[in-house]
Amino acid sequence: MMPRIFRRLLYAPIVLLLLVTMTFFLVRLAPGGPFSNERDLPEEVESALNARFGLDQPLHIQYMRMVGGLLRGDLGPSMKHRDRTVKDIISDHLPPSLLLGTTAILLALWVGITIGIISALRANTLIDYLGMGATVIGISLPAFVFGPLLQLIFSMKLGWLPVAGYGNASQLILPAVTLSLPFAARFARLMRAGMLEILSEDFIRTAHAKGLSEFTIVTRHALRGAILPVISFLGPAIAAITTGSLIVEKIFNIPGLGREFVESALNRDYTLVMGTTLVYGTFIVLCNMLADLSYAALDPRVRDAEEVA
Repeated sequence: MMPRIFRRLLYAPIVLLLLVTMTFFLVRLAPGGPFSNERDLPEEVESALNARFGLDQPLHIQYMRMVGGLLRGDLGPSMKHRDRTVKDIISDHLPPSLLLGTTAILLALWVGITIGIISALRANTLIDYLGMGATVIGISLPAFVFGPLLQLIFSMKLGWLPVAGYGNASQLILPAVTLSLPFAARFARLMRAGMLEILSEDFIRTAHAKGLSEFTIVTRHALRGAILPVISFLGPAIAAITTGSLIVEKIFNIPGLGREFVESALNRDYTLVMGTTLVYGTFIVLCNMLADLSYAALDPRVRDAEEVA
């Protein structure tokens, strides 16, 4: 049988087709339409708009046109922003979300792995209790509380950083910290668990017996195996941290794609909903495949199992 990564590649188009199909029908099941909330819109004008976007045609015809457009790479025009295409809107708003998400995931990895390693090496001590206590706070504290708290302290009280906005590095610090907090906490707990398991192995005791330093043992022997739980969570975490930044984008006034996605759903902008859903779905599938590849590269047992399969 073929390795799991190739099976994922074959299944990816099917998963994306199911995703866009469900989205297509679900948005149309919601009450109202793209033009029903516009004030004082004459009936004949609304009918002309429905005809322009093909909304007067049977549902199965609309679905086939949508799928055909996606296969050609044509996401169509926005139904609310009528002077712009969906591709233009995504191109404008996706980079801020990607930059914020990339910064947040790198920060979460750095902080989480560091805390996890230190807690494992000092297990059941005050340092360990403080580190794991901080992770509980990080997981429990929602972004809509932590973000304004950071704004209050570092912007309004101390004046060190901008309150909100987008455009320079200083404006990225507070939203990246806010977005990375729960993921850093989860990475820390996973890293601690993985490190404790590896540190109890015989080869680690052998390394201690040889007189190797603790730094050498951790970096050369323990880290490769201990980081596997973090890698297994990394794919879903990258997808979640990039697609789930709506609240942070709202708090810090960042013109990201998450805000456009929610507003398009509220406005019944069918084409923009489909376009953003396809972008996010593709990103999630790719992140999970990259996590599988990384896991297999770090764990020989996974490669051996796939070769046998």
